[in-house]
Amino acid sequence: MKSTNRSTASLFTTSTSNPNVKEAAINKAETQDKNVEERVKPLKSFLSRRSFLGKSIAVGAGTMGAGLLANTLAAQVSDPDSRGGLTRGDADILRFLAAAELIEADLWQQYNELAGIQDSEVPGGTGNPAYTNAVKVLDGDMDQYIHDNTDDEITHAAFLNAYLASKGAEPVNLDQFRTLPSSQATGAQQIGRLTNLMQLTVDTSWWTRYRSDNKNPDFGDTFPQAIAGLAAGQFPAIPRNDGDLTPPDHLQAIANTAGFHFGFIEQGGTSLYPSLAQRVTHDEALRIVLSIGPTEAMHFQTWHDKAGNAPPLTDPTNGLVFPDLNSPPFGGEEFQTNLIMPEPTIFLNRAFPIVSIVRPTETDGAAMGAVNALTADGLFIGQSQAFFTLLNQLAQAADHARHGGRGR
Repeated sequence: MKSTNRSTASLFTTSTSNPNVKEAAINKAETQDKNVEERVKPLKSFLSRRSFLGKSIAVGAGTMGAGLLANTLAAQVSDPDSRGGLTRGDADILRFLAAAELIEADLWQQYNELAGIQDSEVPGGTGNPAYTNAVKVLDGDMDQYIHDNTDDEITHAAFLNAYLASKGAEPVNLDQFRTLPSSQATGAQQIGRLTNLMQLTVDTSWWTRYRSDNKNPDFGDTFPQAIAGLAAGQFPAIPRNDGDLTPPDHLQAIANTAGFHFGFIEQGGTSLYPSLAQRVTHDEALRIVLSIGPTEAMHFQTWHDKAGNAPPLTDPTNGLVFPDLNSPPFGGEEFQTNLIMPEPTIFLNRAFPIVSIVRPTETDGAAMGAVNALTADGLFIGQSQAFFTLLNQLAQAADHARHGGRGR
């Protein structure tokens, strides 16, 4: 990114000693805002949170997938009234992040329909009281947190697509892949989904990763699972039908699975944004990535805390065990449930002092790493080959972006 030589004070004021310069700057800003508004105006009715899940804001995903790697037109457009055109790589990064946010919005919508708050901000579904109460065992405000996380992901996807469109770049539309079945439990909408929350294999090594003071996945280190059983089978995180509402320990196991899955999803976003930010060139695109990324970390911190409240139990229907993480053979710094701040650990070089950081943040292969992790999670069980082809193309394009380059 080019140096801006801004003082801290200049971030908070537009004053200048030359009133003509000030007036010219304001006029230019107003012109830029009007031009952007005109380009985005046709999309406005499609970008509201209320209509987000039911309407298309871009060209068909099949068309986009077919021409993605060869298409440079949209990403090379320069707006004379903007801070410069996106590089091809920047557009590819934002496009992949838009796809990731669409996927997140889809899965969070399913959680919200059954255990969140259904309102004008996040409509859809009617709630499932039994499942909601089981999730609230982890925290009495879980329905509000689920609602707000859902709302955030919807707005992330809508903003990224709107920004791409404002630059003449191609947005992302995954609507043709909304083919997976919904839960049949009371409260769920019967619509096509992008994601499958009913056959998850949840990686809970994030729990011990953020408690380690001498390991970092960027060094190739591995970490033990907090809930070993979740990583060794396929389990529902939402009730598949009303039959899953009993017996009580079975329903609570589903809610516990959701609690750890929330953390898994949001720790991924926490790492993805800083990993890809290292490849961004355009100042404004970098600002977007750096502004959305920390909200993912806020989500993760919340879910990290709540997962620790999952009650110990054994699911009587499948033997899935949620142990007491504060008692032997668990407990200690690797598992203690109130240790939710990132433990200082090694970074960049083992010779440096340990430091509290997000991990991983290695940029090489970050987008494909995210795709592989979500796939291993079982989130896409039942999806078409065309879906995987498109997602892989988007990830490969983002991973080929280079900071400071016009292309890859």
